[in-house]
Amino acid sequence: MGFLCSGIHSSYANRLLWRASLLVFSFIPTTVAQKPQHILANDPYLDAIPTVHESAVQARRILNISSIATLSTVFPNHEHPAPLENRPRDLDGIPIGLIDYYASCDPIPYEPTILAISIATSFRNARAGSNVTLSLHYHPPIDHPPDDDIYTYSPANLPRFSLIGHIEPVPAPEARQNGIDHCFFQRHPDAIAWRPGNAIHESWWARLVVEQVYWIGGFGDRAYIGWIPVEEWRGVTGKEVEAARLVGEHGYKTEEKP
Repeated sequence: MGFLCSGIHSSYANRLLWRASLLVFSFIPTTVAQKPQHILANDPYLDAIPTVHESAVQARRILNISSIATLSTVFPNHEHPAPLENRPRDLDGIPIGLIDYYASCDPIPYEPTILAISIATSFRNARAGSNVTLSLHYHPPIDHPPDDDIYTYSPANLPRFSLIGHIEPVPAPEARQNGIDHCFFQRHPDAIAWRPGNAIHESWWARLVVEQVYWIGGFGDRAYIGWIPVEEWRGVTGKEVEAARLVGEHGYKTEEKP
């Protein structure tokens, strides 16, 4: 009797699995693009995956053509917020990420220049000792991607990365000598209202000193995923950045069909 029940259960389970497989396969899209096989792991058998250096070049290209990113910090421990701040208690050690302006400026283009506002949460946390992470991602063209290729231009397959480090003030003489104002306000003309010395808020020039770089180039079967040594990040030349092109940067490509 036990054997018979076991057989019945097995048969019923097989029918359920068969029906589930039909349901799953009925929703798989049919496209000319190859589906990702290893989404979060590099496939060691594929030679087409970009090298660490090539990935560093792509990351520096994104840093160069973008100017807005997410700045993440951690609330300090045992800080008593100002009465007017109206901040909830028990935020010790809790991370917070906020959008902020940055610019890639000479003479250190690999360390993002930031216009820090002293009253802002991110910079209050940084001054209290928090490490900082700046997270960026590639924004593709706004044109509609080809209908027959949903994977190449999928947001999940586009590069993104995080720069981990700390905030370092840029002395005013150094900022003037290197034309930081011109570089930054060329990317963010509205930010001139809160330049250092303005009548609204105390502000100061700062840079993110990059200590670690974590990169996700896309699906793991066609892009590098992992850490980029900071020496590799710093070693990318300006010519490499200018010559690099990201997928779809100058519009989407469609395959000609016979």
